Amino acid sequence: MQKHLLILLLLLNLTGCTTKFWRSTSRESAGIAPVPAHTTEAVLHVYGASVWGVAGLFAIHTWIATKHSNEMAYTIYEVVSVDQVQGPSRLHIEKDIPDRYWYGARPQLLKEFRGGKEVDILIESVDRAAKSYPWPDIYNAFPGPNSNTFTAWVAKRVPELNLELPFSAIGSGY
Repeated sequence: MQKHLLILLLLLNLTGCTTKFWRSTSRESAGIAPVPAHTTEAVLHVYGASVWGVAGLFAIHTWIATKHSNEMAYTIYEVVSVDQVQGPSRLHIEKDIPDRYWYGARPQLLKEFRGGKEVDILIESVDRAAKSYPWPDIYNAFPGPNSNTFTAWVAKRVPELNLELPFSAIGSGY
């Protein structure tokens, strides 16, 4: 039985092969998030997008994007694999495009909060939870910890998010 499973996995990996290199895929905005120059309100979004290759048929990558009231840029919170970063930390907290394509896959908005002081307070809670993530230097696609483990970790520590990740967020139960 294990032999058949290995052959199936090998065939699935081969069907995911492409001449297009993952680093050359789109990372542009999908136009979902409000443009900071056009809105003064606080914004907290949770996104998910299909992962690269054949695994994208059944798995997503999740991340959190925040913008405080009157802020002119978004902060992105996510955990990424070793192939996508240099250095030991897989946890990234940085200014970036909030709703960028995930290596060619259009993101889906999983959760949205917009408003004033209440959302600013929620963003502070997310920031504290993200900075307390216990596996910042570890990434394992399966069973975790991975990007979905991180998003689920934050959601458990900030119950006001009322966030339930989809089944395709593999690793969220790690």
